[in-house]
Amino acid sequence: MSPRGAVRRVVSLVPSLTEAVAACAPELLVGATDWCSHPAGLDVTRVGGTKNPDTDRITALAPDLVIANEEENRPQDLGVLRAAGLDVLVTEIRTLDQALRELARVLVRGCGLPRPDWLDDAEAAWRELPAGPAELTAVVPVWRRPWMVLGRDTFAGDLLARLGVRNLYAGHTDRYPRIPIQELNTRGADLVVLPDEPYRFTAQDGPEAFPGLPAALVSGRHLTWYGPSLVAAPDVLAAVVAGAR
Repeated sequence: MSPRGAVRRVVSLVPSLTEAVAACAPELLVGATDWCSHPAGLDVTRVGGTKNPDTDRITALAPDLVIANEEENRPQDLGVLRAAGLDVLVTEIRTLDQALRELARVLVRGCGLPRPDWLDDAEAAWRELPAGPAELTAVVPVWRRPWMVLGRDTFAGDLLARLGVRNLYAGHTDRYPRIPIQELNTRGADLVVLPDEPYRFTAQDGPEAFPGLPAALVSGRHLTWYGPSLVAAPDVLAAVVAGAR
């Protein structure tokens, strides 16, 4: 992909990427999803959800670039936008290394921006990880009703592995297996990791389903978002996991 010239109007269909662009050049953003919550007070046209964007509204905004993700957004919606003549950049992010590369691709090659300092800071933060406990094994639910857990090949699973937390279901054939709670295997698990998104697990909603296991209630933004939050993520996540022991 060659660098895009004169990108002045960007629509983001991914909360993480919205925050990444806003941290560098907020004036470029003209549209974002209803779920794009960072930065606070972001004043752009809202274009629906990640899974059900209003493609007519996006087209009417006449963006120079639409940024998306192969996991967050549906191919059929992106196809409609392309058919309308819009330039759509689709990221694939399943590991930290991939996230760092794709962020550079979106910001530098896609939007024509200088490489941001926070991206270098994120690389350094994950290169110089805080000392943690010996390796732990965890079950990591991401949804309830029905129960879903992290399986193989996920960005969040890669972050946890780098912090010494092995995902009990990392070898599952599915990336996000649906497993009824009565069938969920916790044998060999040292703790359960409960993020506050996409499902909002809390101290009152989640830990009670795993009696006898310590619960680490973690920030979903630090576990699942790829953007400026990656700078603080290793310290934030490591502290919560250590506190749950």
